[in-house]
Amino acid sequence: MASLSDERIPPVFTLAEARALGHSERQVYAWRDNGDIEVLGHGIYARPGIEMDHDLIEISVRAPEATLCLTSGLARHDLIDDIPSAIDLALPREYRQPRTGAPARWHRFDASTFSVDRTQIEVGAGRTLGLYGPRRCIIDAFRLRHLYGNDQAVGALRRWLKLRGSQPAELLTLAGLFPVVERPLREALEILL
Repeated sequence: MASLSDERIPPVFTLAEARALGHSERQVYAWRDNGDIEVLGHGIYARPGIEMDHDLIEISVRAPEATLCLTSGLARHDLIDDIPSAIDLALPREYRQPRTGAPARWHRFDASTFSVDRTQIEVGAGRTLGLYGPRRCIIDAFRLRHLYGNDQAVGALRRWLKLRGSQPAELLTLAGLFPVVERPLREALEILL
């Protein structure tokens, strides 16, 4: 079998994408066995030497609509010091949770508010993944404080308030979209301000 020389093959690809470009399963496995590609997850491959987070790449391939949230989002925005043991990810309620080798904790969020304060980040090799903004991560920490504790939510809020440009009024406006959170968030702000 020939080595991987097809320039149409992207840095990270699936077996299905290789097949669509005219390569057989046998060819892909030969590339793997020759060290021309590395396995990132079942059916997901990458050219060697690419800087990337393998777990986030796998998640972006398996669930392109997935969004980093809760402790993972708070940590990414440097609002907590914890290093999450699993990657917290949100999906719209109607989406199926994929199987991944990555240590993921999946959460189902309402489709009507799923895209609120959601952006995309580059996770390597041209792949992207959703990420909630710091305000949304704080709101979700308050909304789901029964899972992660009130201390984490209040601590993240305290840290966010110390950042230049943080606007509590904007946070409360955004919280208005999540009625269950507005009162506890307002009470925490009154204490911290």
